[in-house]
Amino acid sequence: MNINIVGAGVSGLSIGSYLQMNGYKTAIYEKNPIPGGLCASWKKGDYTFDGCIHWILGSDKGSPFYKLWSELLDMKSIEFVNHEIRVSVELKENSNKYGDKIFRLYTNINKLENYLIDLAPEDEKIIKRLIGLMRLFQKYELPPMIENIAPLQSWRQKMGMISYLPFLLKFLKWKNTSNYSFSKKLKNPFLREAFELLFDGEEVNLMVLIMPLSFFDQKSAGYPIGGSKQFARKIADKYVSLGGKIHYNSEIEKIIVEENSAKGLLLKDGTAHFSDITISAADWHFTVFDALEGKYVNEKILKLASLKKLELYPAVMLVSLGVSRDFKEYPHFFRFPMRKEYRSPDGSVYNRMEAHIYHYDPSLAPKGKTIVALSFYTRNGSFWVDLRQQNRPEYNRCKNDFASHVIDFLEEKMEGVKDSIEEIDVATPATYQRYTGNWNGSAQGWFPSKNLVAASPVTIDLPGLKNFYYTGHWSVPGGGLPVVLKSARDLAQKLCVKHKKKFVVR
Repeated sequence: MNINIVGAGVSGLSIGSYLQMNGYKTAIYEKNPIPGGLCASWKKGDYTFDGCIHWILGSDKGSPFYKLWSELLDMKSIEFVNHEIRVSVELKENSNKYGDKIFRLYTNINKLENYLIDLAPEDEKIIKRLIGLMRLFQKYELPPMIENIAPLQSWRQKMGMISYLPFLLKFLKWKNTSNYSFSKKLKNPFLREAFELLFDGEEVNLMVLIMPLSFFDQKSAGYPIGGSKQFARKIADKYVSLGGKIHYNSEIEKIIVEENSAKGLLLKDGTAHFSDITISAADWHFTVFDALEGKYVNEKILKLASLKKLELYPAVMLVSLGVSRDFKEYPHFFRFPMRKEYRSPDGSVYNRMEAHIYHYDPSLAPKGKTIVALSFYTRNGSFWVDLRQQNRPEYNRCKNDFASHVIDFLEEKMEGVKDSIEEIDVATPATYQRYTGNWNGSAQGWFPSKNLVAASPVTIDLPGLKNFYYTGHWSVPGGGLPVVLKSARDLAQKLCVKHKKKFVVR
């Protein structure tokens, strides 16, 4: 059975690999000359700038995703860095009892617990509940619902889910807790402000913090040396070794449909490639409304498209600097207030800055030098997408003006950085949209916000359309590589069940 796949991002490479393992013949069509999609990095001069990976959930055996990643690549061949501090956050209003304005989110749970209680003994009870939830998560191995879809779970596996009842009860108790609602329960003003600022002022479900910290503690959420491009390349190599074919520089014009059945792909160059099944691992909005012309929708899909049901993950303005110093005296990842408010050309107002210093990855820059990446999130990504299409000179002026301003603000925090700059790269939402098709330059699909356990907003198929399936990071709010991996594996299992194949992993 022949299957065409749209997109050689991690999603397309993953579903392609699993299908090749199970006897399907697949081909991936990718618009760019390299694999990876959003999982991308690029070179400029002597520097490699990364647009994706900060850490991989499942970098070691402490996470259930380690087993799944190991099905696609040799995890032992990758060197991972495990940071002592996940993020350092400088507060604006409050200092702790030591006169320090920096909040440090330690990745070691015991150290984090002692740190929090030392700073806020009056909040010891709620701190212990928070840390206790992280420890509870660590007690459970790979649940059947993560490894296998329901039809492939044995009776014993299904009955074994009863042992997860304590986990489930705790999860349900905390599932609607956000960093904001949690902070309101804290008495200590320093901790209260720190939790409000954990996600750069956004209100986000606290599980987005709790679950990764459980794995950071077990050193199973590390950063891969070499970054996004090397990680994606290893998965692409696996796919090709299984007999899969990747057609690069092959942009999709539309999905060919006859009698409400997907028949293949029509490329921008006019060539058609037919198959028994078509899978899109590309942007959800592009797939539904461009490649399929919006013909296979229902009320739920239209609500998603009008952003009435969920909101998009913010787009990102990424200013990356290649600098001639390593700046190891600074935290690798920290957020801090800016001296004065800055209004971006797209209308977004910023009073805080996020800096990521890659001094722990020597592969990205010459010895003694490093990358400083500044991320600014915007909910007006369409401004940059439209401006680039309509007025390229003004677009270039705006993005260069943006970079100039934020570099000036950074100089106030990291003295000497301005004089050490050797390369500057600015990626706007238009950049992400152009290279990946991501709707309005969204960084990760749907925003998790306060509701992390909403029903999956994007189903694997579309109403009224046969022989078509969708997989990707739009499948679950929050997106990210673990979602991409699991959604691809789930789809491969569903196809095997449908075609009465035994799902195997080679």
